[in-house]
Amino acid sequence: MADRDRDRNLTLDFTAPPAPPEPKPTLAQPRHAETAPAPSEPKPEPPRALTVAELDRAIKGSLDETFARPVWVCGEVTGARPASSGHLYFALKDEDEDATIDVVMYKTNVTPRARALVKDGARIRLRGRPTFWAPRGKLQLVCDRADAAGRGALLEALEKLKAKLAAEGLFAQERKRPLPAEPRTVGVVTSATGAVIHDICKVAFRRGGARVLLAPAVVQGDGAPESIRRALAMLQKVKDVDVILVARGGGSADELMAFNDEALVRAVAACRVPVVSAVGHEVDVTLCDFAADARAATPSQAAEMVVPDTRARRTLLAERASRLLRAMRGEIADRQQTADDRTGRLAIAMRRTLVRGKESGHAVNMRLAALHPRAVISRERAEVVRMESRIAIAARALVARRASQGSSLAGRLDAMSPLKVLGRGYAIATRADGRAVRSPADVEDGARIAVRLAEGEIAADVVKP
Repeated sequence: MADRDRDRNLTLDFTAPPAPPEPKPTLAQPRHAETAPAPSEPKPEPPRALTVAELDRAIKGSLDETFARPVWVCGEVTGARPASSGHLYFALKDEDEDATIDVVMYKTNVTPRARALVKDGARIRLRGRPTFWAPRGKLQLVCDRADAAGRGALLEALEKLKAKLAAEGLFAQERKRPLPAEPRTVGVVTSATGAVIHDICKVAFRRGGARVLLAPAVVQGDGAPESIRRALAMLQKVKDVDVILVARGGGSADELMAFNDEALVRAVAACRVPVVSAVGHEVDVTLCDFAADARAATPSQAAEMVVPDTRARRTLLAERASRLLRAMRGEIADRQQTADDRTGRLAIAMRRTLVRGKESGHAVNMRLAALHPRAVISRERAEVVRMESRIAIAARALVARRASQGSSLAGRLDAMSPLKVLGRGYAIATRADGRAVRSPADVEDGARIAVRLAEGEIAADVVKP
């Protein structure tokens, strides 16, 4: 507190010192000088004006003398933006009073830890020395070290609000609506005097023209959220509005705070038409970005997203028409080639079929000719003659075989004939019943038997001894 009071009491006086008083006349002057008229007093010269460079150097020298040693400062980060040079530029905001100071950390002091700490809403402790940057006439704190000091109150409140709205489903992906391909009217909520509306109109005109309806709103300050909500409600009453852009240029986190207002975020989520959030630059993120149906890195990109490019579409249409024509010609040529190939194959198949038909007809004719009654009769007659010849041959052969067999059997029969036996001097005795007598037991004593000789037959009576 003592340091703060001392800083407030610092005074700097750069006015020129007063001119020394003119010397009074002395007694050694001649007498006529007393009677001579007094000369007129010269007009005082105006104080010498300092140049801007002299003033800047005086301020810087006073600061360097007052803050000869580094001091520690605690506050909340806002407007953090890393530069391509590697330096870090941001502002440090007092959490209790309305006070802000610009801060720069040169890349020689930027460590990965410091780069991770310097984020919007983070509460950090910095070590550095305040200095005056003459080229911009800007007071800034040049720091060489950054330590974490907990989360900032603003960041913590935003995180709680974000979690609350997300739990209610306002940021759900399934709620996102597609942007219209051919919007009749594009509504724009932004400042009427800023460059945003001119950038959007320029992009819309370049892409072929589109009807842009502006609902002016205050996009920064205490009354900004309510002003943006009123403009959003007015655009929704116009039935031709198919999409709405909520846009503003880049700025610090404090300047974009209006787009984190809970009522505004709910109004964006409840809008009857799709909403594109185009607030700040690509690195700037607000709660309206999560509630909107789409987010654009810049207002110009938002215009490109919703306004169809007529020339690009014409070029694309011409290209697609050309490709379609080439495809149709290629398809027709392919179909013609296929038809020619199939026609040739069909002709070959037809010729083959005709040849096979002729061959088949000839074969059928041959079969029919073979089945003609005259041919059948002729064949049957020939077969009969052939069979007769075969039968005759077979009959003669059979007769010959039978004759040979008969002669053989006759010889064998003749050889076995009883007459042959009788001719050799043997006789056969038979009983009255015609049975041959083979033993004495076959006849009785006094029985009459017939004895057959080779020539003739004699009767005899049996006399048993």
